[in-house]
Amino acid sequence: MITELGHFALILAFLVACAQAVIPLVGAHKRWPGWMAFSEPAATIQFLLTAASFAALTWAFVTSDFSLRLVTLNSHTDKPMLYKITGVWGNHEGSMLLWVLIVTLFGGAVAWFGANLPPSLKARVLSVQAMIGAAFFAFILLTSNPFLRMATPPFNGQDLNPLLQDPGLAFHPPFLYLGYVGLSMTFSFAVAALIEGRVDAAWGRWVRPYTLAAWIFLTIGIGLGSWWAYYELGWGGFWFWDPVENASFMPWLIAAALLHSAIVVEKRESLKSWTILLAIIAFGFSMVGAFITRSGVLTSVHAFATDPERGVFLLGITAAFMMGALTLFAARANVMQARGVFSMVSRESVLVLNNILLAVACFVVFIGTMWPLIAEMAFDRKLSVGAPFFNAAFTPFMVLLGLVLPVGAMMAWKRATVSRVVRQLIPAFALAVAIGALAWAMQSGRSALGPVGLFLGAWLVAGAMVDIWSRTGRGSGRLARLTRLPRADWGKAVAHGGLGVTMAGIAAMMAWEAEDIRVLQVGEHLEIAGYGLRLDEVHQDQGPNYMATKATFTLSQNGRDIAEMHPEKRVYPVAQMPTTEAALDNGFLRDIYVVIGDPQEGGGWAVRSYYKPLANWIWGGAILMALGGALSLSDRRYRVAAGARKLPQGVPAE
Repeated sequence: MITELGHFALILAFLVACAQAVIPLVGAHKRWPGWMAFSEPAATIQFLLTAASFAALTWAFVTSDFSLRLVTLNSHTDKPMLYKITGVWGNHEGSMLLWVLIVTLFGGAVAWFGANLPPSLKARVLSVQAMIGAAFFAFILLTSNPFLRMATPPFNGQDLNPLLQDPGLAFHPPFLYLGYVGLSMTFSFAVAALIEGRVDAAWGRWVRPYTLAAWIFLTIGIGLGSWWAYYELGWGGFWFWDPVENASFMPWLIAAALLHSAIVVEKRESLKSWTILLAIIAFGFSMVGAFITRSGVLTSVHAFATDPERGVFLLGITAAFMMGALTLFAARANVMQARGVFSMVSRESVLVLNNILLAVACFVVFIGTMWPLIAEMAFDRKLSVGAPFFNAAFTPFMVLLGLVLPVGAMMAWKRATVSRVVRQLIPAFALAVAIGALAWAMQSGRSALGPVGLFLGAWLVAGAMVDIWSRTGRGSGRLARLTRLPRADWGKAVAHGGLGVTMAGIAAMMAWEAEDIRVLQVGEHLEIAGYGLRLDEVHQDQGPNYMATKATFTLSQNGRDIAEMHPEKRVYPVAQMPTTEAALDNGFLRDIYVVIGDPQEGGGWAVRSYYKPLANWIWGGAILMALGGALSLSDRRYRVAAGARKLPQGVPAE
C-alpha cells in the first residue's frame, strides 16, 4: 500500500510541475498577480509530494520489501541498516528520485525564502525550475520507475554493490547531487532574467547564494568521493581522472568561475553576458554528468546504469534545455550591456583572468573525458586518455590560478595600484619561497613538483592571511576590528587558504610518496620511508554480510612500536564480489597505508604498503574550502540580498 502511495505521489508531483511550469509564466507575462502567486504553493506541494514518494521508497528498503524490484536488486536482509537506507540512492532509479527531490527542494527554497525577489522574476524562476522538474519526472516515470513490482517476490534480495557499502560513499551521492542540482537554480535564475529582460546588480546578489550553496555541496561531495577512493579501492590514489570523477569536477570549476563572475555583476554591473553564459553552462555540465553515469557511453567504476535508451532520453533533455537557453541568450544580448568600466589593472581584470583559467581548465578536462568517445564515433579508433594527459594539460592552469589569487584578492575595484598590493604581499611571498626552497633542499634528485606545490600552498595561505589582516586598517585596535569583519571576508580567506592546503597536499603526495609491494610470511617485516611494518597474524573474520581475511600489522619507527593496523580483504557471498579494506595510520604530516592481498602458492601473503606525505591535507583543504563557502553563505548580506531592489508588482521590468 505504501509503495502504491509513493508511486501515486510521484505522478501527482509530475502534474503539479507541469502546471507550475505554465501558469506562473503566463501570469508573469500578463502581469496577473494571482497566476504569479500560484508558483509558491505549487513549489511547496511539488516538494512535499516528491518527499512523500522518496519516503515510501525508503520505507520499502528499510523493511526489505522484496516485492519491489528495486529492493530485490539492491538490498538484502543481512545488510546493516545504514546501507539499507543508502541503498535507496545506490542505484539508477533511486538516485534519479533523489535528483528530482533536490530539484523540488531548491524550488521550494526560492518559494520560502525569496521574499525579496520581484514577483515576476520569482514566478519565472519557479516556472523554469518546474520545467526541469517535469522533464526529470517524465524521465523517471517513463524509463526508470522505482516502484515496479515483482510478479513473484523472492525470499531475499541480491544485495547492494559491495563497493557502495561504505560510510564515505553512503553520503557522497547526496552531497554531490545537492551540488549538481543546485546549479539548476542558477540556470533557472539565468533563464528567468533573460525572459524578464533584466540582468543587474540585484540579480547578481540574488543568484550568488544558490551558486555558493551548490559549490559548497559539490566541494563536500567531491572530497568524500576522493577520500572513499583513497582508502576503499586499495590503489592508494585519491584521484584517477575517471570519467565520472571528471563529470563532477567540471561543474565545480564552472561554478567557481560563476561565483567570481557574479561578484563583478553585483559590484560593477559588468560581465553580465559572461555570467549568464556560465550559469547556463554550469547546469549543462551537470546534465553531462548525469548522461555519462547513466548512458553506458563511457566505462567507469562509478556508473549507475548502461542503458542506451535512458542515455538518449537524458541527452534529449540536455539538448532541449541547453539549446533553448542559448537561443534565448542570443536573442537577449541587447539587455546585457555592461555599465561599469574598469582599467586593465583592477580586481575586475583579475577576476576575468580567474574566469578564463577556470573555464579553459574545465574545457581541457571535458576534451580529455569525451575524446575516447569522439575518436570511436568519428574515426573508429579506441583510445584511452589517462592521468599523464590530464596532469600535463590541467596543472599549468592551476599553477597560474594559484599565483594570481592572492594578488587579485587584494586589488581595488575599478582601478588598482599594483605596487601597494605587492608591498603588502612581500612577507607572504618571502615565506612561500622559503618553504619551497627548504623542500627543494631536503629532496634529492627528484622533480620540482613537490617544492612548487608547497610554494603555491604557502603563497595562497599566507596571502589569504595578509588579505584578511589588511582589512583591519591601521593603528591600534586591529585585533578587535578583525573579529568584526564581515563573514564573507573571512569566508573568502578560508576558502582560498583551503585551496592552498589542498594544492600542497596533492603536490607532496604525488612527488614524495613511497610504495612497496612484496610477499610477507607471518612474522616477517619490511621497511618503508623510515617506518617498519611487521606482519603478526592473518585470520578469517565474519561480518554481518561478508567474510573477511583480516591481517594484523605492527607499525614501528626507530625501533619503537607506534600503531597496530588491520587491513582486510572481504568477500560478499550474495554479490559474489571481493573488496579491499585498507588500513591507515593517519598523521598530520603523513599516512602509512597497508593492503593485504591473496595468499601465495609458496606461502605468505601479498602485501602493498605506501608512505603518503601530507595525504590528509588534501581533504583538510577541501573541508576548509567548504567551511569558507559556508561562512560566506552565512553573511547576512547574502541571506537577505541586502541592497537588492524589489520592483513593485505593477511596474514592468525594463
